[in-house]
Amino acid sequence: MSKSDSILSIIILSVLCFSCSPTQIMTMSVQQPAPVSMPSYIKSVAIINRSLAAKQSRAVDIADKLFSLEGANLDKEGAEAGIRGLSDALVKENRFEDVRVVSLSLTTVSPVVFPSPLSWDVVEKICRENHADALFSLELFDTDSKISYSANPVKLNTPLGAIPGIEHHASMLTLVKTGWRIYDPASKTVLDEFPVTRQISYMGKGINPVIAANALIGRKEAVKEVGSQSGEAYAQRIVPYLIRVSRDYYVRGTANFTLAKRRAQTGHWDEAAELWQRESGNPKRKIAGRACYNMAIINEINGNLDKAIEWAQRSYEEYNNHPALQYVNILKDRKFRSAILKDQQSGMAMQRE
Repeated sequence: MSKSDSILSIIILSVLCFSCSPTQIMTMSVQQPAPVSMPSYIKSVAIINRSLAAKQSRAVDIADKLFSLEGANLDKEGAEAGIRGLSDALVKENRFEDVRVVSLSLTTVSPVVFPSPLSWDVVEKICRENHADALFSLELFDTDSKISYSANPVKLNTPLGAIPGIEHHASMLTLVKTGWRIYDPASKTVLDEFPVTRQISYMGKGINPVIAANALIGRKEAVKEVGSQSGEAYAQRIVPYLIRVSRDYYVRGTANFTLAKRRAQTGHWDEAAELWQRESGNPKRKIAGRACYNMAIINEINGNLDKAIEWAQRSYEEYNNHPALQYVNILKDRKFRSAILKDQQSGMAMQRE
């Protein structure tokens, strides 16, 4: 058999196997709770920046920045962009009655590591003076750059024609490390602690190493943009979000399964469910188990998680449908997350009152 015949045989076999599968995949959107739950009594927030280096470590930090071509103000400007990004995003979400950026001379002993939390005396003082119920704090903002050089032979075009020359290439990888916390003074709880590291790559070239390196200076705006994006992204940690999930459902077993498949494919899921429910009493255990499994699917689609769990449990317990056991656990996890989401949505409604 030739190589092309072998490939054709594999393709045909794959198509046949797929067409013979007893299941098909469907997808749906599922809303997830926010990673961070904000108590309903938090209606106004303050934002501070404590990522600047303290005096005892500032000299070392400045030397590090100069040595790595970062510039002494790069972290400061990047952090300020992060604060603006967070503030703008929180205002846009319209979650709180008041979002206030507070300018304070707070520093960190080591600007390159996540510092210890602020004392509750300090947190309470800041919140009290700014009429805030919670405190968002940028605890860490640090950039670390590594630069490398290379020289490559090239042809340089001159009025006298092409002449051999050397082109210098400089590349820089910058790590931007940020860290955020949310303090709740009422419960004396750190609601969230979230470090993030992102990379920025820059390249420059020129006829000598100095020109090549100068081409990298524009990275400051990139660092500020990353800082802003970091703040915007952090604001999303208190917002529920959507994900797409996939589910297998049975499409083979009886004529009713075949008909239900076509109805499901055209979006008539409830009509498909009528056929599956008929088959849930089928004397053949395998068919009944598949039908019960599909009934769990339609109940999940319709948002009835308790009923979905009941059908999935029945599929496994009474008919030994093994995929149903895993599905039961998936549904229980969804129910748990749904309860958190419901509490969060209730809290958000109260915050907006």
